[in-house]
Amino acid sequence: MTVRVRIAPSPTGNLHIGTARTAVFNWLFARHQGGKFILRIEDTDTERSRPEYTENIKSGLTWLGLNWDEGPFFQTNRLDLYKKAIQQLLDKGLAYRCYCTSEELEQMREAQKARKQAPRYDNRHRNLTEEEKAAFVAEGRRPVIRFKIEDERLIEWNDLVRGKVTWKASDLGGDMVIARAAENPEAEFGQPLYNLAVVVDDTDMGITHVVRGEDHIANTAKQILLYEALGAKVPEFAHTPLILNEKGQKLSKRDGVTSIDDFKEMGFLPEAMANYMSLLGWTPPDSTEEIFTLSQAAEKFDLDRVNKAGAKFDWAKLDWINSQYIHNMPADKLVELLVPYWQKAGYKVDLESDRPWLETLTALIGPSLTRLSDAPKESRLLLGESLEYSEDAIEQLQKEGVGEILTSIKEAIESYSQLTQDDAKDIVKKVTKQAKVKKGLVMRSLRAALMGELQGPDLIQSWLLLSQKGLDKVRLQQSLEQSMTSES
Repeated sequence: MTVRVRIAPSPTGNLHIGTARTAVFNWLFARHQGGKFILRIEDTDTERSRPEYTENIKSGLTWLGLNWDEGPFFQTNRLDLYKKAIQQLLDKGLAYRCYCTSEELEQMREAQKARKQAPRYDNRHRNLTEEEKAAFVAEGRRPVIRFKIEDERLIEWNDLVRGKVTWKASDLGGDMVIARAAENPEAEFGQPLYNLAVVVDDTDMGITHVVRGEDHIANTAKQILLYEALGAKVPEFAHTPLILNEKGQKLSKRDGVTSIDDFKEMGFLPEAMANYMSLLGWTPPDSTEEIFTLSQAAEKFDLDRVNKAGAKFDWAKLDWINSQYIHNMPADKLVELLVPYWQKAGYKVDLESDRPWLETLTALIGPSLTRLSDAPKESRLLLGESLEYSEDAIEQLQKEGVGEILTSIKEAIESYSQLTQDDAKDIVKKVTKQAKVKKGLVMRSLRAALMGELQGPDLIQSWLLLSQKGLDKVRLQQSLEQSMTSES
């Protein structure tokens, strides 16, 4: 048997982290088993589905490295299959037309609520006579299609994550709607609903394993009944843990976590995101192993190592994993990822004309980056024309003798057309000796003058970068003016 799994998002919004994590698990399982990973777009909700969301889902999966083997398939192109299945259930007497109005259903729910009963459809139209049906049609009622669920039935399956699962059919809310009422009076019935379409699709596509979130367990019980009613083979199921926030509640937009696009904009790398999501509910054989590619994870992935308990989303761990990928990325590759963030922050950088300088800058700040979006902040002291001095820097520039030290450095660099690391160190050494002060005073004063702050990246490397742009002279002059202004 060739393993066939699928990810089947609805294009009613951008690709969410929960859907993406489910896609990761399906992809890993397929690759580990030498099977197929299929993309299906469940777009039967025509009112809310948008083509831009479909493109977002596809681009998000591609960005994460989750290449699919078949698809994308669209449910709106498969309506004839669903209609055929619905008619089959009607012909077998396993489904029927229900003519209840929304008002009648609401009254039924209110009565159940008053009796402190769980809301459920009471199957009142399951056995209508032909005369009763004709009367409803004469009133202009358009029926939905309901599938019969026998309350005494016990539904069981061996879940590949949770073990044996048992569900009482009486807890499924009564006979379920599998097709909406037809908008066209000449049509037999309207759009198929989720549970029916999923079963038909999975059967037609030969899906062998359905790997999805635990919030679908009730749907699984309903779908098993539909598989059986349609004479189809029931796939194996694996219900993965939900992603939880710090309070142990299901992750939502209120937690500041939404689409994969948002994570991308925040400066997370696709490799780091995929790496982190694989750990959201799965434990590798070596539990100390935390950094690995998707392909490496696929070699070890097994559903029996997926946890039953909810997976808490940990921003600190995601940041750490992301930083490891950034720190190990060559500067010539990393710089290409940083340019958009610099440009968005308003810095006029051009990779084509200034690549060597930007690569050197990237190598300097790379080890201090946690996210790509940190780049503007970490490099602001090197990209700006002028400086805003911190209080500590101003205090340093005001110290006795600092003006003379900076003047000596400014005069010294005039004789160099292209400053090297050895040249910079030599200037510091000579000025220290000439001023008869400690080297630390010279270095702190130079940092205050060149960077406007007393902390930051390596001073000599920063100086060389500024020197290549002629900014070291500009800033030394600015700091001298600041020093004189302070003294006056």
